[in-house]
Amino acid sequence: MSIAFVFPGQGAQTIGMGKALADSYPAAKAVFDEVDAALGEKLSDLIWEGDIETLTLTQNAQPALMATSMAAMAALAAEGITVDKAAFVAGHSLGEYSALAASGALTIGDTARLLRTRGEAMQSAVPVGVGAMAALLGLDFATVKEVAAEAAADGEVVQAANDNDPTQVVVSGHKAAVERAAEIAKAKGAKRAVMLPVSAPFHCALMQPAADVMAEALAAVEIKAPAVPLIANVRADAVTDPALIRELLVEQVTGSVRWRESVAAMAAKGVTEFWEIGAGKALSGMIRKIDRSLASRQVGTDADVKAALDA
Repeated sequence: MSIAFVFPGQGAQTIGMGKALADSYPAAKAVFDEVDAALGEKLSDLIWEGDIETLTLTQNAQPALMATSMAAMAALAAEGITVDKAAFVAGHSLGEYSALAASGALTIGDTARLLRTRGEAMQSAVPVGVGAMAALLGLDFATVKEVAAEAAADGEVVQAANDNDPTQVVVSGHKAAVERAAEIAKAKGAKRAVMLPVSAPFHCALMQPAADVMAEALAAVEIKAPAVPLIANVRADAVTDPALIRELLVEQVTGSVRWRESVAAMAAKGVTEFWEIGAGKALSGMIRKIDRSLASRQVGTDADVKAALDA
């Protein structure tokens, strides 16, 4: 059996996530303390006792989800399951930062600060209401790229942003262009087009101001070679070189999240089981749709850690 550790992106956040881990494992509690110290605020209070609207703000959700994933990794490590048990690490969008922290390429403190900066930069790159994202269900990535090209007009941007699985591709860009893409997609046979409740159009050219901010922020932190290879979002292939990882993290802000191809690449390299480390189970659902022969397991609570240990 070959395992990959994968890390969720924005949308998986819930109030109370990681609390059971922190209560059961001092090492998991130490992760939340380290993130609080890095940010100079009690983000853990918001995660465990706050309101979901505030937690969902991009600048809060991104470091919060990373903290929960790293707390789960700390709990696994306390039971003797370390990152080198995995053949690869990968993450969906912000989850790529969690994957890098888990593999030792970034420190937890640096990752928390980078994600706070990333969240703020992504939110401020486009005024609220100007951009939008929509999930197009039932069309493949190539068709959605055609849809986006047809929907872009008069200088407006719309791009295929997330290639999640064979049944779901997300487009991102100017609100009017995204709405046009949704109508064109339905005409081309999409089962549904669902506008997403997001505050900014992630992973498209409109995020270039945020990419510029991240280039500067990433230049100021040390990135080490990961303990196990990272399957990068924008390449859907393994990378280990710190300089290349830095470049790809900048490119990721405006580039497509090639999740379907990333999972397929890991399967082609022998991975048979995926452990979703942190909050939620969205990635496991995508993995089942990508390849039903692949096994998946969620590791987000103390009970999940015990079950993984037993397995």
